Amino acid sequence: MKLPIRLLAAALPLLLAACAHKEAVRPVPKADYATLLNQQRAREHQMAKTDHWVLQGKIGVSGQVNGKSDGGSGTLTWTQNGDSYEFVVRGPVGSKSFRLSVNPDGAVLEGLEGGPLRSPDAESLVQKALGWNVPLHDLRAWVLGLRADSGPAELTFGDDGLPTLLTQDGWKVSYPTWDTTRDPAVPNKVFAENPPYKVKLSVESWSFQ
Repeated sequence: MKLPIRLLAAALPLLLAACAHKEAVRPVPKADYATLLNQQRAREHQMAKTDHWVLQGKIGVSGQVNGKSDGGSGTLTWTQNGDSYEFVVRGPVGSKSFRLSVNPDGAVLEGLEGGPLRSPDAESLVQKALGWNVPLHDLRAWVLGLRADSGPAELTFGDDGLPTLLTQDGWKVSYPTWDTTRDPAVPNKVFAENPPYKVKLSVESWSFQ
């Protein structure tokens, strides 16, 4: 059965538009791994001196203490000043709230019963006082989407060329979303897991100095 010429003329623009739409949404070929790794190295080099910033967001920590599940959550203000930093965590009513101040000389934990607690090592202090296993040294790099200096790391990249998974020092760090409005981009969410321990960071704002 032959279609009338008028009907064919009317249908032709629709067919061309459909073809153009298919062409427009064709996925861009993903770069090879070596190229993506070089892009990550360039990004890490660009951010190597980024050591003065403030992160506002939420933190959640879970794990086990003496064989029992334990953890906590709250709002987080993380202020980084070179080799020194400060964590201020405010938990819900009835939960733990504290201030952790760390510099090259050691760490001070305030806000808990028993007065200020001090230790030369921040990670062991937090684990002993709160029961939280948080890789604070590595987290400083991971939160920026960078590899830490603690040893070899494996990276998996997404279609946007940014890391989706970083495996290092026994931890798997996933990056569900990034803030690509910044140059270079920084993570919006950072989920670190080393069973049975988990650390979840949701970033609400970054402020770089």
